[in-house]
Amino acid sequence: LSYLSFPCRYFRWWFKKTRIEKKSAFIDLLCAVPLQQIYGCPLGGIGGGTITRGWRGEFCRWQLNPGIYHYETVIADQFTVCLRCKGQTVYQQVLSVERPSTLQGWNWGYCGHYAFYHALYPRAWMVYELPGQNVVLTCRQVSPVIPHDYKDSSLPVGVFIWEVENGRDEDVDVSIMFSLQNGMGTKEDRSGGHWNEPFVFEKEGERVAGVLLHHCTHVNPFTFAISAREKAGTGVTHLTAFNPAGSGREVWQDLLQDGRLDSPTGKSSPTEKGEVTAAAVCASCRVPAQGHKTLELALAWDMPRVHFGSKEKLHLRRYTRFFGSGGDAAPALSHYALTHYEEWERKIEAWQKPILENSQLPSWYKSALFNELYFLTDGGTIWVELPPDCRTEDLQGQAGAGLSHLLPVLREYGRFAYLEGQEYRMYNTYDVHFYASFALVMLWPKLQISLQYDIAVTVVNEDVQPRQYLMCGQTAQVKLKNVVPHDIGDPGDEPWQHVNAYLMHDTADWKDLNLKFVLQVYRDYYLTHDSLYLRDMWPVCQAVMESELKFDTDNDGLIENGGFADQTYDAWVVNGASAYCGGLWLAAVCMMCKMAEVLGDAETQQKYMDILKKGKEAFERMLWNGKYYNYDSSGSDTSSSIMSDQCAGQWFLGACGLDQGEFEVFPKSHVVSALKTIFEKNVMSFAGGTMGAVNGMRPDGVPDTSSVQSNEVWIGVVYALAATMIQEGLVEEGFHTAEGCYRTVWEQLGMAFQTPEAYREKKVYRSLAYMRPLSIWSMQLALERRAGWAPAPAPPPQVPIHP
Repeated sequence: LSYLSFPCRYFRWWFKKTRIEKKSAFIDLLCAVPLQQIYGCPLGGIGGGTITRGWRGEFCRWQLNPGIYHYETVIADQFTVCLRCKGQTVYQQVLSVERPSTLQGWNWGYCGHYAFYHALYPRAWMVYELPGQNVVLTCRQVSPVIPHDYKDSSLPVGVFIWEVENGRDEDVDVSIMFSLQNGMGTKEDRSGGHWNEPFVFEKEGERVAGVLLHHCTHVNPFTFAISAREKAGTGVTHLTAFNPAGSGREVWQDLLQDGRLDSPTGKSSPTEKGEVTAAAVCASCRVPAQGHKTLELALAWDMPRVHFGSKEKLHLRRYTRFFGSGGDAAPALSHYALTHYEEWERKIEAWQKPILENSQLPSWYKSALFNELYFLTDGGTIWVELPPDCRTEDLQGQAGAGLSHLLPVLREYGRFAYLEGQEYRMYNTYDVHFYASFALVMLWPKLQISLQYDIAVTVVNEDVQPRQYLMCGQTAQVKLKNVVPHDIGDPGDEPWQHVNAYLMHDTADWKDLNLKFVLQVYRDYYLTHDSLYLRDMWPVCQAVMESELKFDTDNDGLIENGGFADQTYDAWVVNGASAYCGGLWLAAVCMMCKMAEVLGDAETQQKYMDILKKGKEAFERMLWNGKYYNYDSSGSDTSSSIMSDQCAGQWFLGACGLDQGEFEVFPKSHVVSALKTIFEKNVMSFAGGTMGAVNGMRPDGVPDTSSVQSNEVWIGVVYALAATMIQEGLVEEGFHTAEGCYRTVWEQLGMAFQTPEAYREKKVYRSLAYMRPLSIWSMQLALERRAGWAPAPAPPPQVPIHP
């Protein structure tokens, strides 16, 4: 059967996986997630799971089981307002434009004309101008996503601060009720055995009250907490359980009667099979005439101990380091969130303000820069602790990596992983992380370093198990020694343990993965000054470069591609010397010289200086055509295509200050000429210059249609291209190029908070909610460098965080 083509092989594999084994495919080409233009800012910190709210306020995308998404809008999850004057309820309304078939005893159908949504991740604002009431509600949503913070940033919580402005000439009693179903809207909600109970948590004079919703599944059970902060003038009441599948009339009447809930004591009885349950908490206060008041509510979720799909290992999430792993942390998490959110907001504002107040930056860029960061938490992200009894040899695998700081780094900062995309379920996909890693290294550098240690361990180990690869049909081992893996595993399996979930190609022969490891190592060192890290990674860099050298088949100092799609453009064939992989190779060789110099390894330095000298000459001779670098040197019909990503090596060199003097790899004039050609052809001659840069353009200004990827726009690649332009002084061109992508995705296509990997000029997009667009942070790095910022001198040693 080996002659069967890729579609047949893929279908056979897909059928076995999804229909017989009843598991999810790592990439499901037959059942893509349908586009819903509904998403807003997600809730939650890093690695504890995320819950996304839509821009109309609905709770609609759930990722509590690590890496697994459910796209259900749970209709019972709502905020409802009750206004009372002189002891009478004058207005009671669910703050939702929906008109559902359940809970028909509630007053639905809020008029969207009177509501406004704004998001600047990790915060969002919903403004409700209650029609005819002369009362304005503003709900500010806050999640603890704070750069350089490795404690609060891990917490699975979101806070809702309701500002109430009373424009009337009389006092108004205002109540906000927060209702929540026990579950995520999946069939497990009806599996039976779920129950709720009220709670009060008091500490240091601060009191928080609410309801716990215990979701008792066999695998990864969890508890939700809905709560509000009690303070002078603010009362908190609750309803322990109600049926969200019924009319809800009893809940509505309870609130309508006096603007409060009945607050029964004791636990609810566990649900029967087929039954669903929900709970509500209500915060109330009196707002004086022409005055304003604040009500503070929170949502927390506690799923401390998680299994991935294979259930081989138990993992403890990062936040358990601070709140324990007993499954009883939801009250403490709620209290902590409601008493610390003001401090979080101060830190978020201090971080964002210099950028937001910089009048030279366009406003779309400010939105893009912060809002694209949603993927760091909502990329199926998981952040786990090392087991307390973990030893170095447990981590290093058979090969014993000799990474002296592996254990201390992972013990202090845990293990971090995020998906290639919500639809492409592979953790830490490395050819893509190369682009996205700027966000991590600039904002949470210790997580980038931890991730790199995990990759380094994988490099020196192997997995000799044979398997068939779907694209070519050939059989090869899962993971070869001394090469960088494609990814560290599928959440449906056992990440870190079973790497390379990607079955399309045997990536041992890919040309970019090893180079991207070397480039990131030096870039991380340059930005963090972490010399222990550099020392540990040096032998690994040497090993992967040795593996890569075999791809220089003619010994001219330049690697050759193998005549198949052997790099991140995994459906775009490349043959011979190429602008993309050849450029990455020369940049990596240059960085090997620099690292050898820093570490005083004269012999290795000389070796790579010799290769660089030869390779530079070969690269210019074989690929430079007077205006730009050809796609490849094969002489095929499309080898003269203009690739938007041809300067990727220069992008990294520039980000590390290695683009001039003795370290100038690509002649400055050639780089600028190539970028100007890309701007003229790939940007301005494509879609009227309004959609970013197409991956491949023919010299005559027609997109290259030789592969399914050459006529796509890859948003993350465009942001990287824009950063390269800014580095080279083409600032206006850089902004214009990137703006096309932002406006296409966030405005034209309605893909806010689900930026895809790719789109075409007409009607086609691919892989929603993707990792690569985090590369927009490289634009920020380029702008900071232009403004005269240089990496700070080496920081003092990090004070260890103790639980």
